[in-house]
Amino acid sequence: MGCRQTLPPRAVCITFDDGYADNYEIALPILQRHQLHATFFIATGYLDGGRMWNDTLVEAVRVAGDTLDLTSLGLGTYAMTDTAARVRAAKALLKLLKYLQPAERMQKTAEIAAVIGQKLPDNLMMTNAQLQALSKAGMAIGAHTMSHPILLRVSDQESRREIEGSVSRLRELLGHDISTFAYPNGQPGKDYGLRDVENVRRSGIKAAVSTAWGYANSSMDVHQLARIAPWDKTPARFALRIFRSYFGAPPVLV
Repeated sequence: MGCRQTLPPRAVCITFDDGYADNYEIALPILQRHQLHATFFIATGYLDGGRMWNDTLVEAVRVAGDTLDLTSLGLGTYAMTDTAARVRAAKALLKLLKYLQPAERMQKTAEIAAVIGQKLPDNLMMTNAQLQALSKAGMAIGAHTMSHPILLRVSDQESRREIEGSVSRLRELLGHDISTFAYPNGQPGKDYGLRDVENVRRSGIKAAVSTAWGYANSSMDVHQLARIAPWDKTPARFALRIFRSYFGAPPVLV
């Protein structure tokens, strides 16, 4: 894939990960109003009523009573005194579960939901129809695996199945080739490795993005492009992080 040097100075690519319904319901109208284009990376296993493991956890914490007792699951007890306490509990549990094997992670979050004993929302992710409408509106659609595993924690066979399965499903739904991919969680060497980069290349993907913080440039591996996440505690801190990324050393990839 040659570099034609055709982008204007300070060009920006807008990306969204996972496939949440608000990407279609809220982000799309804003993008259209400002005549902007974006790429949406979809974890295909959660379309049409699915719920990502982290959302099961967050929603369970949100509706829990004054105390969340997960000692039977080996996850401790959490006092839910206010919103800040719920946020702390969610962050602590997400940290405990994120790097488990995918099947164990799903099982643990299902067990947490069972402890809560309340119906959790099943409309957080896009429907197939919304995804198709997003594509017809001129937005680009990329693959993001099927179940959003930490690729470095699964076997080579499972890595290939997750990558190729998401590409295949999107082709089936949209009727055209899929050329881009985003690594789940996306930290080089921590969430994915060279094996996974090769699996992405072999699937026919032309470009892939990580979450290595920095600006993409023509010297970077086109299957490990850096990105800048648009969040921070304050606008000033976010601006400082952008400044440091622009003038600092390029991110370390695998």
